This record gives sequence, C-alpha cells and structure tokens, in this order.
Amino acid sequence: MNSRRNFLKELGLVAAGLTVAPHVNLFAAEKGWFKISLAEWSLHKMLFAGDLKNIDFPEYTAKTFDIHAVEYVNQFFKDKAKDMTYLKDLKNRAQDNGVENVLIMIDGEGSLADADEKKRQEAVENHYQWIDAAHFLGCHAIRVNAAGEGSREEMGAQMVKSLSELADHGKSGNISVVVENHGGLSSHGDWLADVIKRVDKDNCGTLPDFGNFYEYDRYQGVTDLMPYAKGVSAKTNVFDEQGNEREIDYARMMDIVKKAGYKGYVGIEYEGSELSEVEGVKVTKKLLERFL
Repeated sequence: MNSRRNFLKELGLVAAGLTVAPHVNLFAAEKGWFKISLAEWSLHKMLFAGDLKNIDFPEYTAKTFDIHAVEYVNQFFKDKAKDMTYLKDLKNRAQDNGVENVLIMIDGEGSLADADEKKRQEAVENHYQWIDAAHFLGCHAIRVNAAGEGSREEMGAQMVKSLSELADHGKSGNISVVVENHGGLSSHGDWLADVIKRVDKDNCGTLPDFGNFYEYDRYQGVTDLMPYAKGVSAKTNVFDEQGNEREIDYARMMDIVKKAGYKGYVGIEYEGSELSEVEGVKVTKKLLERFL
C-alpha cells in the first residue's frame, strides 16, 4: 500500500501535486502537436456498475481529469441513437462544460465483413443511425469494427463494400468512418491498411490502438495504420514506478505517430486493474503530456 501511495505521489496525483502550474498543462494541450481526449471505455467498470451514467460523462471528464474532449461508446446509450431528447441533453451538457464530442465507438450492430450479404447489409444499415447521432452531437467520426468470417481476401472484399457505403452515408454530415485494430484480421496492420487504401475515400480511415495487436508486431501495426489515421487510441494497462507503461514503449509509439504528421486527438483508453479507473486515467494523461 505504501509503495502504491508513493507511486501516485511521485506522479503528482495527490493534492499537493495537482497544484503545480495547472495553466501549463492547459497551454500545452492547446499548443502541442496533438490533443488529449478520453475514451469512455476507460471508465467501463464504473458505467456498468451504475456509478457513472453516460449522460454525465462529459461533465465528469472535465471536472475530474481536466480533459475537454470525449469519445463515447454506444454500449452505454445503446437505445438512444434516435432519441433526440436524450441526444440534445447530452450535447448541451458537453457544451456547458466546454467539452468537445470527438467520436462514438460502435459495437454490437452486426458484422460488417459478414459473408452473408443480407446480414452484411443489415449491419451497414444498423450503423447509419449512429452516423446520424454522431453528426448531431458534433462528432467527427464513428469507430467501427472489421468483424466477420472468411479468408483475408473474402473479408477484405466485404469490408470494402461496407466501409464505402458507410462513408457515403457520412459524407454529407462530415462524419468519417474509422476502423480500429480490434482483434481478428483487423489486428493485422497490413490487412487493415490495404482495406482502407482500397476504399479510397477521404472520410474513411483508421483508429490505431497501441494495445490491440495479438499476432502482429504492435509497432509495425501502428506504422501501417498511421497514414490513414483519423484518431489514435492510447491504450494503457500497467505502469512502472516512473509512470511508464510497462508493456508498451510510449516514446517509440508517439514517435511513430508524430512522424506520420498526425495532429489530431490521442484518446486515453485505460484498461488496467492495478490502479482504479480514475487513477489509471490520470497516470495515462501525465504519460501523454510528456510528449506534448
């Protein structure tokens, strides 16, 4: 317990540490080469337990972490995609707290690379409502998954069709469709990069996640995906006593991101268990701020 307290103290997460020139962090966030956002999944335990509600996520993010950009997960307001009363309230709460709505991560709406053409089309149409919701909220994108069955070629062909249709739907509202490396073939950077290249639409790209590579080198994967990136997911799980991610070389990752010319949001996605979700987000934020 004492070592954990010392660790948090060293990282400036106790009251005394939080008093150190907060205006410097705000200036860095405005002037740095990237901006920090918070992925809602970082707080999924609190949300599933009912300790935090999606409607309160923007205000909670601003007041707890001094982060003013959020990335929603549709699982936490699954039945609200067409509920304009709810969406207006959510949008107003974000605006009232000076929070930018960045994107919505979409899960559970069907497999966009399904081998069954009817099911694939149903999945595409299920995503349309979230493109419309993202547009209303002022987001720039929705995140989708490249899920399905078949060979690399078969799944690639199905994804090209689905992403093309989704990008066309999002074009009029300036909504991009981004694919995250999220398991299966999507975690093979070369395969996903090839799919996006074949779609060849300005509002279709990638959301490279530092952690979601399982059979593919993570650094090569991020390198593959960065030319098409319209967002970046900064995954963290475990930290050493200096606040470094123990499994991911953040200096190397952020160098890859920077060399790609990326200047958008880098979203915190803490998934660890050694620290609480709140503490994990704070430590990840401090880690990212080193590279601003």
